[in-house]
Amino acid sequence: MRKGIPCTVIRGGTSKGLYFLEKDIPAPGAVRDNILLRLMGSPDSRQIDGLGGATSVTSKVAIIAPSARPDADVDYTFAQVNIVRPSVSYAGNCGNISSGVGLFAIEQGLVAAEDGPVTVRIFNTNTQKIMLSHVEVRNGQVVEEGDASIPGVPGTAAPVRLEILEPAGSVCHDLLPTGNPSDLLAVEGLGQVEVSLVDAANPLVFVDGQVFGLKGDEKPAELEKDTDLLERFEKVRGAAALRLGLVADASQAAALSPGVPKLTLLAAPTDYQTSGGVSITAAEMDIHGQMLSMQKPHQTYALTGAMCTAAAAAIPGTLVHRMMKKAADPSRLRIGHPGGIMEAGAFWHEVEGRTVVDSVYGLRTARMLMQGIAFIPEELWNEA
Repeated sequence: MRKGIPCTVIRGGTSKGLYFLEKDIPAPGAVRDNILLRLMGSPDSRQIDGLGGATSVTSKVAIIAPSARPDADVDYTFAQVNIVRPSVSYAGNCGNISSGVGLFAIEQGLVAAEDGPVTVRIFNTNTQKIMLSHVEVRNGQVVEEGDASIPGVPGTAAPVRLEILEPAGSVCHDLLPTGNPSDLLAVEGLGQVEVSLVDAANPLVFVDGQVFGLKGDEKPAELEKDTDLLERFEKVRGAAALRLGLVADASQAAALSPGVPKLTLLAAPTDYQTSGGVSITAAEMDIHGQMLSMQKPHQTYALTGAMCTAAAAAIPGTLVHRMMKKAADPSRLRIGHPGGIMEAGAFWHEVEGRTVVDSVYGLRTARMLMQGIAFIPEELWNEA
């Protein structure tokens, strides 16, 4: 026998996910996780028996409910469903999936659909942060058509401005979890590697790509073929996870903390070609970055990653601050990545020589793709 679950598929930014009302799925725990794994078709590298798209950016879930908080309209929980392992991670948030939450909340009647600009106040349970999603509504529906474009998504759509208030310490409880703008990590096979560990919107570990002999113009597909290089990336990320206290052993990071921190390879502005063959010049960007997601090169650049990069740009001494253009403005930082150029910004002030980030923002688009019923074996639900 099968069990049906109301489900909405939304493309948020450069990710795609399954969106659920919390009342329609089991409470947090093993039963919920097993159901999400089955819905996505995991573990299976092709996710052929589920709704996942066989990449980390298409194996994501948003769970939404009305909020009891006075400062939020809805509560939102993000889940990253592993493709090849039977695990679901709730560590950190996804900015791209977040950009679809306002659309979903309005369409589900959780927020009044008054014509004009609507601000949906979102409490993210993963990071305990408030987000503001600014969307346009017309005739009771979210406007999806527009002239905004983002690298990695064909065509144009209406813009969604997503802000995160007081973004520092989303997972690691401080903007600079170690207290330092840069640190040296002892990494097996690489020796001492300089990194910047910054936590704003999501924790990132920044490293100069030259550590791995990279110039910044490499394409994700090229990097993904080099298994030895991917192993070295994960060793640095694992050492960072250990330094942040997320694991007790660096070798456990892929299994116990696969989603955070996210490794981000930096390069000074450079001419390169996107994965789609578009030529980008150094003049068009302030810094170049290549992120990794779930141990694989990201095809574009995560929105929370861009927000964290902008925050890091505002902090003297970080690798981002040192490697970006001298005239770069962190409140409007242009990041070159494999898909093109992404803009994100941070607003901050200084207190006794310490940087305090008040908010970060990014621009995305979102579109509802499908609304219907997803099916699982009934026995999975009955395990509750």
